[in-house]
Amino acid sequence: MTSVAREQYVVDKDGKPVGVILDIDIYRKMLEELEELASIRAYDTAKTSSDEAIPLEQAIDEIERERR
Repeated sequence: MTSVAREQYVVDKDGKPVGVILDIDIYRKMLEELEELASIRAYDTAKTSSDEAIPLEQAIDEIERERR
C-alpha cells in the first residue's frame, strides 16, 4: 500500500489494543488487494490441480443445476 496513515487503536480498560480505526479509503484499498490476492491464490490452485478444465458455459450450467 502506498498510503501513509497514522495508526489509531481502540483499547480495552487495561490499555490492550483490541481494534483499529482506519481511513475508509485505506480500508477499501485493503479489501481490493485482499480480493486480488484471493483471485491469484485461486488461480495458482487451479493451475496445479489435476482436475479437468471445462468451458465456462458448462461450468455455469453445472453450478445452476446444483443450486436447484
